[in-house]
Amino acid sequence: MWSYLVKKVRIRVFGDVQGVFYRYSAKKLASKLGLKGWCRNEGDGSVQMVIEGDPQLIDSFVDWSKKGPPMARVDKIEVNEETRGAAEGKFEVR
Repeated sequence: MWSYLVKKVRIRVFGDVQGVFYRYSAKKLASKLGLKGWCRNEGDGSVQMVIEGDPQLIDSFVDWSKKGPPMARVDKIEVNEETRGAAEGKFEVR
């Protein structure tokens, strides 16, 4: 019944995004916005995130992801909407 009020996206962020507090800044913002999901560093130097929540708040999170925290340099971002499956828990860093 409420599924249209929830959006789920997978975000991949490329650039200088590891070792610059990107994941912890993402967790802080996601928690503030009440979003669920996770983020993790990838072997190629990118950060991958899965975010679930209110569509407008997801859009705000995606906008932030394009810049990241002050020490980060984001070169490229990929955003793919996903089919909602099992609900993600609180936002966590993996």
